[in-house]
Amino acid sequence: MEPTDPPPSPPHPRAGGQRRESFDDRTGYDEDFLGPTVPLPLPVRASVETVILPYTHFTVVFRPDRRLAASTAVCVQGGQLSEDGHGMQAANGVHGDGVWEFDPRLPDEQQAGNDVYRNNSLDRGHLVRRLDPVWGPAAVAARAATDTFHYPNAVPQSDLINQGRQLWQGLENYFLDHAAEFDRRLTILTGPVLHDSDPPYRGIQVPLRFWKVAAFMQEGALASTAYVLDQSPDLGRDAERALAGAKPGAPPPLGPFRTYQVPVSDIAELTELEFGPLPDVDLMPPFRSPEDRWRRLESFDDIVLQS
Repeated sequence: MEPTDPPPSPPHPRAGGQRRESFDDRTGYDEDFLGPTVPLPLPVRASVETVILPYTHFTVVFRPDRRLAASTAVCVQGGQLSEDGHGMQAANGVHGDGVWEFDPRLPDEQQAGNDVYRNNSLDRGHLVRRLDPVWGPAAVAARAATDTFHYPNAVPQSDLINQGRQLWQGLENYFLDHAAEFDRRLTILTGPVLHDSDPPYRGIQVPLRFWKVAAFMQEGALASTAYVLDQSPDLGRDAERALAGAKPGAPPPLGPFRTYQVPVSDIAELTELEFGPLPDVDLMPPFRSPEDRWRRLESFDDIVLQS
């Protein structure tokens, strides 16, 4: 961050709070940011339509058929992270939970906007968190913070606060703090697990699982780790029965968040996305029994970072 470079004034809002600025200068996620190429996670099946949306330091791979992102990818530069991300947002007209906007590159009706989140228990969950791309000169960092508040970067999540969700939200802090302390670069890939069985609500299907893959250089070689957040009604009960019992017009009954460290290859299989070299450089050791493949995280001490 360069304190001599002031943040820009916020764009003039349209009626209804909609900003229609140009995104022609957004270069998005850099696949070669770490040195070795880490490709943008794209669907394996060519029949799945996506729209690539570059922002500042991150990119959203959007699925119009689901009105949600299939994946996101963000570059994190540890040595240039803003020390005052909240101050950046306030300077650029973003306060508190921020002002969410439609992306002008997509028709509004293709995006899951405020109608999905209004008057219910669903939160707009950031896929790329507001602080991750906030690095570089002050004007660029401020723009990156604002860019995260576009609906293609949001997914519906339960507003239930519990240890599992706090652990999930803290995962990137865990990596972010390490990147800042040791001036390291990170690539963070995140998205929902989009299944045909996801429960319908207000014109979308609400994902029950979310995934995250972290890529970084360790001892001169590319390395990765992967995680899943599960908000199914109850993993020990019949989830379909619980979802079918939802009241008409009410959001699906989502359960307590559970966080797992999992093999990157399992994320690829769950999402049908291509992760390039990352499954082969996974730091989570292989387990013999299926029940041990997914490691339930109760604290950051449970994370495996050595192969």
